[in-house]
Amino acid sequence: MAEFWSKALGYEAQPDAAFPDYILLKTPAGEPKMLLQAVEHDSRIHLDIETDDKDAERDRLVALGAKEIGPCKNWTVMEAPSGHRFCIVGPQRPDFNENATKWESA
Repeated sequence: MAEFWSKALGYEAQPDAAFPDYILLKTPAGEPKMLLQAVEHDSRIHLDIETDDKDAERDRLVALGAKEIGPCKNWTVMEAPSGHRFCIVGPQRPDFNENATKWESA
């Protein structure tokens, strides 16, 4: 999978010894971070949403129609109304503070 996506998208694949189920596709600064994850279920796209306030982001997304599946390690697994699973994670990118979307409080 890593070789295909690396070649298909033109990004170098970088394994992570600490997390052997993940391969990072090195994207240029300012572009979304892309990770490939080996999974036991049918493969599909999976997004992680970065935030510096996971509880507030969970509440915002639930208000939009998502549902919380539950915690996993240090992130929260969610499900979109479409059935796609995604996670709420802490800041991942070094430019998070400069480029994060600021949501208005409800």
